[in-house]
Amino acid sequence: MPKAARKTAVPESVPAPAFAERLAQRRDELEWLFMELYDDRAAFQRLLDTMSESSAARPEDLRDLDEAREKDPEWYKRGDMFGMTMYTDLFAGSLNKLADNIPYLKEQKLTYLHLMPLLQMPHPYNDGGYAVEDFDNVDPMFGTNEDLAALTRKLRAAGISLCLDFVMNHTASSHRWAKAAEAGDPEYQDYYFCYDDRTVPDEYDAHVPQVFPNTAPGNFTWNEKMGKWVMTQFYPFQWDLNYRNPKVLVGMLSSVMHLANLGVEVFRLDAVPYIWKEFGTNCRNLPQVHTIVRMLRIVLECVCPAVVLKGEVVMAPKELAAYFGTPDKPECHMLYNVSIMVNLWSALANGDTRLLKAQIDALDALPDNCWFVNYLRCHDDIGWGLDEDEERRLGIDPLKHKKFLYHFYEGAVPGSWAMGELYNYDEASGDARSCGTTASLTGVERAIITHDRPALDTAVDRDLLLHRAMSFLRGFPMLSCGDEIAQLNGWDYKEDPSRIDDSRNLHRSRFDWDKAALRHTPGTLQNRLWEGMESLREMRDDPCFAPDAWVTTWDAHNDAVLAVLRKQGDRVIVGLFNFSGVAQSARLDGSEGVMSAFDAELAPYEARVIVR
Repeated sequence: MPKAARKTAVPESVPAPAFAERLAQRRDELEWLFMELYDDRAAFQRLLDTMSESSAARPEDLRDLDEAREKDPEWYKRGDMFGMTMYTDLFAGSLNKLADNIPYLKEQKLTYLHLMPLLQMPHPYNDGGYAVEDFDNVDPMFGTNEDLAALTRKLRAAGISLCLDFVMNHTASSHRWAKAAEAGDPEYQDYYFCYDDRTVPDEYDAHVPQVFPNTAPGNFTWNEKMGKWVMTQFYPFQWDLNYRNPKVLVGMLSSVMHLANLGVEVFRLDAVPYIWKEFGTNCRNLPQVHTIVRMLRIVLECVCPAVVLKGEVVMAPKELAAYFGTPDKPECHMLYNVSIMVNLWSALANGDTRLLKAQIDALDALPDNCWFVNYLRCHDDIGWGLDEDEERRLGIDPLKHKKFLYHFYEGAVPGSWAMGELYNYDEASGDARSCGTTASLTGVERAIITHDRPALDTAVDRDLLLHRAMSFLRGFPMLSCGDEIAQLNGWDYKEDPSRIDDSRNLHRSRFDWDKAALRHTPGTLQNRLWEGMESLREMRDDPCFAPDAWVTTWDAHNDAVLAVLRKQGDRVIVGLFNFSGVAQSARLDGSEGVMSAFDAELAPYEARVIVR
C-alpha cells in the first residue's frame, strides 16, 4: 500500500553538512543495535536513507536550532524552564487560533508547551487522540501541517518549545497499515499481532496483565473482516504494533523525523514500556524496548539534535533509571514524574509526608542524568500507585490507604474538601483512580458552592502549596492549563453522549477565557492563583535551581512538614512545606559545610523558602 503523501514542502535537497559527521560518530552503534535486533541489512539501509532524506528536508531555521542546542545540550534543565500542557481545541479551537493566543502564554513566561494529541485520528472513538490513524498529518479539526509549522515558528520566536505525544505502541484500527491488514494483505498483518485462533492469544493472556480490565477487558479483539484475533492491549480500536518487524520501526522513525521537521522539539513517548512483546513475559520493560529507544535517540541526534525525548513510564523508581540509559549511551532525556504527583496528593489528604519524602529520596538517588517533568495534574487520571513496601514498613495498609485516597478525592470521606470522581473502579480488586482539576480537588469548588470564604482561602493555600512543593523538586514544573486561573471541574461532560463514559472528561473542559480575564483584578480568585504561579517562577530564578545543584530532603522532625534543601556552590536554600491544616513546628539539624541548625513555625498549608 503506498504511503500517504505528506502535506508539507521540502525546503532543502541535500542533508545538513553536519549530518554526515554526526552519523559517522554514531553509525557503528546504530548498526550494531539494529542488526542485533533484526539482522536485516536492507532494512538498515532503508533507515539510513530515510535519515538522509529527513536531514535534507530539515528547514534552515531548525538547522540553526540544532547547532545552538548542540552547544547547550542541557537547555531543558535550566531553572527558568516552565511548562504547560493543554488541549488545542479546548484552549483555542485550532492551531491558528492558538497561535493568536501566544501572548497569553508569554505572560506566564512559558518555555515549554505540551499539546495533547493532534495527529489525524478517527472520530469519535480515538482515546483522546491516542488512537492515531496517520502519524504524518495533523487532524483537520485542528488545521494542517502548514498550520503546525507556522505555530512552532511563532512559539520558537516566543522562546517556547513545543512538545507532542508520539504514540509508539499502537495505531488506530483505521490506520492505513491496519486497513491493509484487515483487507487480507499478509505483509501488513505482520505489522501487528494477528492470529487465526485463540492458541497464541490465550498464552499471552496467561502472562500479560490487562491495562483496562473493566472498560476494555482482554488483550485481543476478534476482527470479523480479517477473520483473525488482533492484539489490542489498550482499546479494541488501538492495534498493537509488531516491532519485531523492522518495517514498523523504520516507518515510525520516519514519522518522528517528519514531525521534528515541522518544528516539534520534544516528543512524549506514550506507553513506551509496552512496545516489545515476548512470549512468556508480562510484555513490560523488556530489554528490546531500551534497544529501540536508544536507536531513536541516536537517529534524532544525527538528524535533528535540537529534539529531546520525554518518556511516559508509569513504573517504580527502581525501574526508571533504565529509561534514561547511561551518560555514554543515553535514551530518554527526561521522564514524567508520575510517582511524585501521586505522593503529593496522598500527603495532602493525610497530612503525612513520610511516603512523599521516601519517594523523593528514591528519585534523588538516581544517577545525575535522570531528569523529570514535575506536575500535579495532566490529561489523565491520578492512579494510586504508591510504594506498597514502604507503606507496609510505615504500618500503612496499602489497600485501605488506596481506598481512603480515592474516596477522599471524590468527596466521600467525612471532612473531605475535594470534589472529584472515580475512574476505572474495579469492585473485585478494590482499585480505582481519581479525576478532577487541581482547584476542585484542593477544595476551591466546594468552598465556592458553599459560599465559605475562609474555606476558599484555605483551599487556595492548598493549591499553591502543592504547586510550590512540586516546583521545588528536581526537574522542572509543568502546569495543567487552567490551573493558573483555578479552573474548576467541567461537570457538563455528563450531558455529552460521546464523553459521558469517560470520567476523565471531568478535567478536560473548555478553557474559561472569561475567568482568565480576571487574572489581573486584585482580590479575585483568578488573580490569587495567577500571582501564585508568578511566585513559582520567581522562586526558580535562584542559582540553586541550576542543573547541577544538589537537591535532597532534610529531616524536619515533623511528619507533616516536607523539607527539601538545594545547594549550589556556597548558597543553600531550604523549602519547607506544611501539608497539615494546622500550624506546625519544624526543627532542622545542622550539617558541617551545609548549614547550621534552625527552627521554623509554619502556618497551615504554608510553603516557605529560607536562605541559609
